[in-house]
Amino acid sequence: MNKKKKSVLKKVLLLISIMVLTLGGYYFYRNYQILKQVYQYEDQVEQAVEKENIPQYKNLVLSVIFTETKGENDDPMQSSESKSGYPNQIEESQESIEQGVAFLATAIKKAEAEGCDLWTAVQAYNFGLDYIDYVAENGKTNRLELAEQYSKDTLSPELGNSQRTKYRYLSFQSIMHNGGYLYHNGGNFFYADIVKANENKIKQTSFLF
Repeated sequence: MNKKKKSVLKKVLLLISIMVLTLGGYYFYRNYQILKQVYQYEDQVEQAVEKENIPQYKNLVLSVIFTETKGENDDPMQSSESKSGYPNQIEESQESIEQGVAFLATAIKKAEAEGCDLWTAVQAYNFGLDYIDYVAENGKTNRLELAEQYSKDTLSPELGNSQRTKYRYLSFQSIMHNGGYLYHNGGNFFYADIVKANENKIKQTSFLF
């Protein structure tokens, strides 16, 4: 390789390195900002998990907040629908967290009673409690393929999407799995995996807050 080609290659590699570092820096900065928003609810979460007798799941609840709203909403756990069946009915974080933790605790207890794993309960936070019965009849362990099947064949048609139409949904998990889509009215079948990834972020960065 002549000197000119080596020089061009070095410049290209340098440019790529700069881009990777810039994107990496932005990713960590963005996640730090989100985590700050989420941790503002830590005291409220601690009180709620103690009240519902699931104190061991504090980080999980913080991860749900991370997943649902990134801590940027008056209803940080998006609890309106589990309380009233309608969105945007809760406007106070304390009420949102108390309702969200109560629903999650119910899901966890039901999953345990039916011999299902924790992530079945977490996915049920998005799908509804009937999903736990579905998993109980299909291996007792939440799996992405099982959640997708439920979304496609049960939840989506029940909520009006009889044609099982899809829409674009871009995340790391969705792009790797199916190129990035969900079913209309079918919830988010990647939900448990996303919460799990966000819980790892919570655990790995707790010392910062």
